[in-house]
Amino acid sequence: MRAGAVLDAWAVLALLQREASVHRVIQRYLRRAHSGSLRLLLCWINLGEVYYRLIQSLGEERGGARLALIRTLPVELVPVREPLVLEAARLKARHRVSCADAFAVATARLEGLPLLTGDPEILALPRDVVRVRRLER
Repeated sequence: MRAGAVLDAWAVLALLQREASVHRVIQRYLRRAHSGSLRLLLCWINLGEVYYRLIQSLGEERGGARLALIRTLPVELVPVREPLVLEAARLKARHRVSCADAFAVATARLEGLPLLTGDPEILALPRDVVRVRRLER
């Protein structure tokens, strides 16, 4: 089984904002994903979260341009299917996380991969809930 990791909206937005330490770490993951030695995943729900935040901060036209840039990255978009929805619902019911964060965590759990994030809500989750690769600003 190939190595991999899951991105959440926090990680993608930090990458787009070129936050120095986060940008370097994620660029390494992107290079490995581009070479085929690593799977890098992002749930469609989390892409939607990134997109709405881009629209809020940049407007629809510039947000759309950034979305197009994201879609060129070597990142697999994870479809939202019943097992993912139910896992996210269970996580949301048991833990203080946003709905979108529950999808990121559920994606990581179902894929058996660590989640790349600096989101305080996710970082506060117990270790037995999700493996996290902590990103620092």
